[in-house]
Amino acid sequence: MSNKKELSLYTLIHSNMAKNIQDDAHVVNQIKSGTYIEGAIKASGDIRIDGTLKGTLHTEGKLVIGTSGQIDGDITCQSAEIHGVVNGKITVNELLSLKGSCKLLGDIVIGRLAIEPGAQFSGSCVMGNAVKGLYNGQESTKERRSEIRQTADQAIS
Repeated sequence: MSNKKELSLYTLIHSNMAKNIQDDAHVVNQIKSGTYIEGAIKASGDIRIDGTLKGTLHTEGKLVIGTSGQIDGDITCQSAEIHGVVNGKITVNELLSLKGSCKLLGDIVIGRLAIEPGAQFSGSCVMGNAVKGLYNGQESTKERRSEIRQTADQAIS
């Protein structure tokens, strides 16, 4: 009988550990309002910033910057939704969504772009297939801008 209790306790502990490991895959990393971080952040999952980051951010998931969030530095992510302030270059593989309260100063390299009325953006934008090349290290933003300018000049002529 004692052996049965020990076995069920063992099973309970290990099944809860397995459950916690599975749940962690869907957890969003959060930097709360009032938090200040200086340095680089690397994450494999989604991340939400409501505080301040002075440095670079790289995530393989989705980035959400809340209305109180601010990032001073370069960002690389799969997709992004920005409500707050960003000063730096943003590289987004899929969709970059600039919400009405967003203030963005910097260049963007994106797959797709959505801008709500009221959003403020100042910088250059490279959109489309160039992002895939950038992620594979095949093409630089400067080279892509030159190519776009040449195509625009030819269209005007």
